[in-house]
Amino acid sequence: MDRLTRYERDGLVFETTDSGPAEGEVVVLLHGFPATRASWRDVVPRLEAAGLRCLVPLQRGYSPGARPRGRRAYPSTELVADVVALLDEAGIDRAHVVGHDWGVAVAWKLAAEHPDRVASLTVLSTPHPAALAASLTSSSQALRSWYMGAFQLPWLPEVLLRRRLAPVLQGTGLPAERAEEYADAMRDSRALTGAIAWYRALWLPGGGARPSLATGRVTVPTRYLWGRHDTALGRRAAELTARHVSGPYRFVELDEGHWLPEVAPRVVAEAVLDAVRAD
Repeated sequence: MDRLTRYERDGLVFETTDSGPAEGEVVVLLHGFPATRASWRDVVPRLEAAGLRCLVPLQRGYSPGARPRGRRAYPSTELVADVVALLDEAGIDRAHVVGHDWGVAVAWKLAAEHPDRVASLTVLSTPHPAALAASLTSSSQALRSWYMGAFQLPWLPEVLLRRRLAPVLQGTGLPAERAEEYADAMRDSRALTGAIAWYRALWLPGGGARPSLATGRVTVPTRYLWGRHDTALGRRAAELTARHVSGPYRFVELDEGHWLPEVAPRVVAEAVLDAVRAD
């Protein structure tokens, strides 16, 4: 079997890695902001050792060949369609889906709208979008999410983050070496603008008057890992998430911060393996 290193959709070219036993059950791992595939560097070998095939795409705005201009190219409907295209290109009917940060938002919507393609869902840090929305008016989450509003400004976020991204990431608990690696990837102006475009597209219409990120109830088996020291995503949204999952659900609270794939790869890998065994 030829390994998949890239795939195309609507004229965009996405980079991906395809590793592990070719005959193994498939796991798709979706990175967050402003990370790269490197966020899964310490998770993937553990999954491969257990006999799993791992697909790790570099998503829209991050892949050099998939950086369309303008926020209207980045609604979550397109981000989800990119992942479906990956499954189609790889000839995979169903996969176990894992996400962190923004990758979780894509994973939630993928599971809600394409449950036949998702064998299980393992989400890290980020709550269900509806739970996050509800928490904005019932907790300190609005203060935690202040940057989402700031990212709506033109050009200024890029100027500031290009100068200060590594120390900002370290301040949220990301190890220094990984913070420098992610900051280096974002020094390309189109990469940083593409990554921020996910935020700028948040309130684009996604059908009727609903924002594009609007996500329905999830019915697939779901595991949600959340760190109690997460500076961006608070407890209220994490606890409300259970209301939006009607399938088998497990919530795991960890004594960690936001960057679970980087600082707790063993725990993350075990959660994924548990999901695969339960399928």
